[in-house]
Amino acid sequence: MVFGNLNAVPIINLMNQRKEKEREKEEEEEEEEEESTLSLLGGSSQPIEVEVPGETIAEYPMRGKFVWRVENISGSELVYSSVYNLGDSKWRIMILPRGQGHKFVSLYLEVANATSLPIGWSIFVQFKLAIVHPYDSDLTFPREAYHHFNAEESDQGFPCFMPLQVFHSQCFGYVVDDACTIEAEVVSYGVTECWQNDFKKEVEFVGLKNQGATCYLNSLLQTLYYISSFRKVVYQMPTSYTDEPAKSIPLALQRLFYKLQYSKSSVATNELTGSFGWNRLDVSNTQHDVQEINRLLCEALEEFLKGTAVDGAIKQLFEGHHKNYIECIYVDYSSSKMESFYDLQLDVKGCRDVYASLDKFVEVEYLDNDNKYHAEHFGLQDARKGILFMDFPPVLQLHLKRFEYDVDRGIMVKINDRYEFPIQLDLDKDDGKYLSPEADRTKRNLYALHSVLVHVGGIHGGHYYAFIRPDLSNNQWYKFDDEQVTRQDMETIIEGLYGSEEHDTRSFSRMGMRASNAYMLVYIRESDKEQILCDADENDIAIHLKEMLRRELGGKKEIAETDAHAIVKVATDDDIFKQIGSDTYFDLVDFDKVKSFHVRRSMPAKVLKEVVAKKIDVLSRYMRFWVCAERKNGSCRPLRALQDVSQSVEDLTDLYGKDGTLKLFVEVELGSDSSCMFLPCITKDDILLFFKVYDPETEKIRYAGRLFVNRLGKLMHILDKLNELADFDAHESIEIYEEIGHKPHIICEPIDNTLSFRSYQIGNGDIVCYQKSSSPQIMEQLCFPDIPTFFKHRHNIQVDQTNLSLPVTESDVAGSSTELESETRFSTELESEE
Repeated sequence: MVFGNLNAVPIINLMNQRKEKEREKEEEEEEEEEESTLSLLGGSSQPIEVEVPGETIAEYPMRGKFVWRVENISGSELVYSSVYNLGDSKWRIMILPRGQGHKFVSLYLEVANATSLPIGWSIFVQFKLAIVHPYDSDLTFPREAYHHFNAEESDQGFPCFMPLQVFHSQCFGYVVDDACTIEAEVVSYGVTECWQNDFKKEVEFVGLKNQGATCYLNSLLQTLYYISSFRKVVYQMPTSYTDEPAKSIPLALQRLFYKLQYSKSSVATNELTGSFGWNRLDVSNTQHDVQEINRLLCEALEEFLKGTAVDGAIKQLFEGHHKNYIECIYVDYSSSKMESFYDLQLDVKGCRDVYASLDKFVEVEYLDNDNKYHAEHFGLQDARKGILFMDFPPVLQLHLKRFEYDVDRGIMVKINDRYEFPIQLDLDKDDGKYLSPEADRTKRNLYALHSVLVHVGGIHGGHYYAFIRPDLSNNQWYKFDDEQVTRQDMETIIEGLYGSEEHDTRSFSRMGMRASNAYMLVYIRESDKEQILCDADENDIAIHLKEMLRRELGGKKEIAETDAHAIVKVATDDDIFKQIGSDTYFDLVDFDKVKSFHVRRSMPAKVLKEVVAKKIDVLSRYMRFWVCAERKNGSCRPLRALQDVSQSVEDLTDLYGKDGTLKLFVEVELGSDSSCMFLPCITKDDILLFFKVYDPETEKIRYAGRLFVNRLGKLMHILDKLNELADFDAHESIEIYEEIGHKPHIICEPIDNTLSFRSYQIGNGDIVCYQKSSSPQIMEQLCFPDIPTFFKHRHNIQVDQTNLSLPVTESDVAGSSTELESETRFSTELESEE
């Protein structure tokens, strides 16, 4: 995710202006086609209002507001807006007025030019979608989100945006004259090409993978990891072979830190979040408070450390003490109470910097008049009340109170005010005014800034990343933004972390969008930095942990060999023909049962193509690779044709692979005499679809073949071709369905052949199933008369077989399953690659 000092440091790679001009005519033609299609779907594609900067060269972040009036909404299943340009990206709004199988209106934002962007593209966007009330602006209903758009996730939004009964309500509904108005406010941080997972080629540190909404946790973990004395304590925590990482916070954290220290690629946090007891919803949709999760983590570790050799080690790092006191002014009476703290919450509102917040923290409050203090034996007395520090910890964590409750508005708000913090913090200034008279003044409380955790967003959500200086002896800072780790010049960055001036804050507020600013500061006491930032290496790691991870990863030599090679699994039409209807019913192909190649990661795709061509006995010039990607529903389908064969296997595996495995589909065209033909050219509107045919009388399904279709076309245009593929009569009437998914439940829905493929969001790799139409009388006599009932039947058999073949264990009761995989590898040695 891309953030930072957005004005001072150009971190977005803008699209080449010349290429933009060359594409201009093509894009205008595409938009005209889309507008004509939208009118057929019953939606108005013309925006009422477009507020987008008009400069040729954009400065990011770029903001835009789109207002779209949707007409004839009651007769539409799916409607797209026209395309809106925003810098180097194009956007459109998508509404499903009847929802997706539930009683809600669905509303999405989509990257309209996703297929024309560079391979591996990504765009981080903050956006707000709103359905405008026709009469009362106070009833306009907005929802806000942020998303990292990419080729696999090119749209994002809200499947349950608004209840249908509210949307169409006669009293205060949002539809008038069969039309409604939708607003979209977008902040785009520009198109960036993907980064390599092996960051240790560029910097010596690696990032953490985001599970959906865990950027806050990633930032906190990186901050704690680079306090090497904390890492040392984690390594020394007593864990054993019998512990399960998903059930043991200490072991999960040990394994995570070990991988951060020795891995060459970004590290997953699934084991750690699992040990927290979090489910999939927690990690993908819920963003916890950083301060809260920091305290909970430290408390859990402290509890675990009790009675061990490192008992109290975390307290020694983070715990400080302050004294709450009350002193009577006219009588000799005082009262005080000592309290410990692991972090300090400092006011931002009304304070210009950290020192001003600390002044406010220790500010004396006078108790007089109607607010006198009741002193024991002295009755009501004038007194002064305040807080002073007894000592500060070696590692000082400051949480800035960016979120406050607005009493006037009755809501929580984010404080984006400018707030400065020093690189060097002197807590002994002004003769130690923050310290109690009883405090030990021999300890020098001079601190160096070690890390800054940044929040980008508003009260309803946002994104976190961290700037960290691992070595205080130099001024080299690094930005840890999930998987991406980059060197940074803090002198140019820091100004952007202070927050906004008042007029800048108002502009963000008008947009309804979010500003970026520091949220948590970590300082390390100068006199303790050698002990705090000590060496933490393998000598500190428990032997059993090292053995466990070495055994798990196969030893350093095997790790190096594994890192140098990748597994490429290649499916062909023959594989699909053989599998569908025999041992495979859902999806296209079981990749565990296709040819597999063990090749060097550095191998160019062009060379891989020759290797595969030789193996399947086809000349490479008649072949085209399609990269296959895992979908959210668990299926694996061809995503896009591989046009650039100069890319390496490593590049493709990092982009599209999973667990070090790249999956490909080979497209080969055969003539009537079964000889190979040259492949057809693919235009931007062509999509590759796969087809299955079902016979309800024999209860068998088979693979019929594949076709390129125009995304703006309709199924009715290819009915003759479908009959030909299935060996049906030329004018046979057929029932058509889309196979969407089968995990955990079957989703197979009928398709209206009068609507376009795009209206159903049908794209590359999608599966269309069909069968002959039958009379109701014949259908009643069949056990499984149509494709959905047949799929449900096969799914039930599959579930039953799985339950019978696996012993019932405690994990089964908890809802988990075990998958047994077998894999055949064909080792390929090329002298030219050695």
